[in-house]
Amino acid sequence: MFILLSVAIAPGLALFSFFYLRNQMATEPRRTLLHTFIYGAILTFPILFLQYVFKEEQIFSNPLIQDILFTGVVEEFFKWFILMIAIYHHVEFDDPYDGVLYGVAISLGFATVENILYLLSYGVHTAFLRALMPVSSHALFGVVMGYYLGKSKFSKKEKVNEYISIALFAPILLHIIYNLIFVLEDHWSYLMIPFMLFLWWFGLRKVKLAHNHLIQHLYAQKKI
Repeated sequence: MFILLSVAIAPGLALFSFFYLRNQMATEPRRTLLHTFIYGAILTFPILFLQYVFKEEQIFSNPLIQDILFTGVVEEFFKWFILMIAIYHHVEFDDPYDGVLYGVAISLGFATVENILYLLSYGVHTAFLRALMPVSSHALFGVVMGYYLGKSKFSKKEKVNEYISIALFAPILLHIIYNLIFVLEDHWSYLMIPFMLFLWWFGLRKVKLAHNHLIQHLYAQKKI
C-alpha cells in the first residue's frame, strides 16, 4: 500500500516542484499553496459522485457526451470556481505568476487523489501512463487557467472579465479535446502524442509569459 501511494503521489509532487521552481523572482507562501492543493483534493469526491450519479441515472442518452463533454466541463468549472471564491481575492495572490502556481496546485490536488483511486482499482502497472497523460494534462490545464486568472487580476479593468472567461473556457476546451482523443478506440495514441506535445509547448509558453509579466509587475512596483 505504501508503495502504491508513493507511486500515485510522486508525479503530482514532481510536476508541482517543476512549476514552483521556475518562479525565481518571488516565493509564494507554501501554506496557501498547500491549502489550494487540498481544495483540489477535496473536489475530487463531489465531482466523482456527480459523475457517478449522472452515469447511473443515464441523464445523457449518449454516454460519449458524459465521457467527453460533461467530465471536462464539470472538472474545470469546479476548479475555476474554487480559485475564484477562495484564492482570486486572497492577499497572497499578489503577482501574475501566482495564478500559475495556484492553478497547478488545485489541478494537481484533484489529479493526485484521482490517481490514487485509479491505481487502487487498476494496479501500479498503470502508473507510468497515468503520470504521462492524465496527471500532467491536469497540471497543464491548471497552468492555462492560472495564467489567465493572473492576467485578469493584473490587467486593465476593461480586460478583467475577458481574461476570467478565458481562464474558464480555455481549459475546458483543452480538456474536451483530450477526452475526445482518449475515447477513440483505434490509434488514439497517434493523436494523443502530438496533442500532449502541443499541450506542453502551450503550457510552458504561458509559464514564460507569466514570468515576464511578473518581472514587469515587480519593475512597476520598483521592487527590482
